[in-house]
Amino acid sequence: MLTAFTILVLLALFVLWKTFIVVHMREAVVIERLGKFRVVLPPGFHFIIPFADRVAYRHETREQVIDIPSQACITRDNIQVTVDGLVYLQVLDPHKASYGIENYRRASVNLAQTTMRSEIGKLSLGQSFYEREQLNETIVKEIDKASDSWGIKVLRYELRNITPSANVVHTLEKQMEAEREKRAEIVRASAEKEATICVSQGERQEEINLSEGEKQRRINVAKGRAEAISTLAVATAEATRLIAAAVEQEGGSAALKMQLVEEFIETFGQITAKANISVVPIELAKIKGFFNGISEVTDGVPTPRATTRGGG
Repeated sequence: MLTAFTILVLLALFVLWKTFIVVHMREAVVIERLGKFRVVLPPGFHFIIPFADRVAYRHETREQVIDIPSQACITRDNIQVTVDGLVYLQVLDPHKASYGIENYRRASVNLAQTTMRSEIGKLSLGQSFYEREQLNETIVKEIDKASDSWGIKVLRYELRNITPSANVVHTLEKQMEAEREKRAEIVRASAEKEATICVSQGERQEEINLSEGEKQRRINVAKGRAEAISTLAVATAEATRLIAAAVEQEGGSAALKMQLVEEFIETFGQITAKANISVVPIELAKIKGFFNGISEVTDGVPTPRATTRGGG
C-alpha cells in the first residue's frame, strides 16, 4: 500500500513538472503538440499539456558570433590566398529558424564561404587588402538576401585574415625591399643635391663678402688718402702763409736765406753719405755762385715798407 502511494506521488510530481516551463530571457522556445507546431514561447513562466506538448527547439535570441574556417581563394590576378572571417547573426523568427532550414548556423557558414570565394575572385590581391570594408558589406548583403527565409538576420561580416602563399609573400617582400631602396636612393640624391646647393650658396656668399670687404677697404684707403692730401694741402697753405708773413717782417728775408742754406747743406750731406762717395768741388766759386743765386731768389721777395705813425 505504501509503495503504491509513493509511486502515485512520484507520478503526480512528474506530471506537475511537465506541466510548466520556464523560458529564460536570452532564448525562445518552440512548442509542438502531438508533432505539430503550436506556439513560440517568449521569456517567462508557461503551462503546457504534459505528454501532448513538447519543447521542439530552443533558440538563442542574442547576437551570435560564428567562426568561418579558413579556405583557399584565387584572386583576379591568379594569386592564391587563405581567407577566414567572422559572421555575426541573430535569430529574429524562431519559427522560420526551426522549420525553414535544418541548421541555420552551418548554412550561414557555408554561404559565407561561397560568397567570400566569389567576391575575392573579383578583386586583385592589392584590392583585397585595401577594400575590406566594401568586401565585408557585399558578403553581408549576399548572406542576408539568401537567409531571409531562415528567420535570421546577418548583422555584419568581418574578414579576419587574408594570407597569401609563402611564394607570394617572398615576392612581395622583395618588391617592398626594392621600393625601400628606391626611396632611400631618392632621399640620398635629394640630400646630396641640397648639400651641393648649400655649399655653392655658401661659396657665393663668401665671394660676395670678400668683394664687399675689398670694396670697403679701397673706399677707406681712398678716403684716407683724400683726407691726407687735404690735410697736407691745408698744412702747406698754412706754412706758405706763415713764411710769407715772416718774410714781410723786418729781418725775415735774411732768416729765410739762412734757413734755405741750412736745408741745402743738410740735404747735400745726406746725399753724399748715402752715395758713399766723396764730392770735391773743382771750383769753389761755383758754390759761392749757388749761394748768390739763393740770395737773388730771396731778394725777389717783396719786403714790407715801414709805416709811419701820425700823418705821413
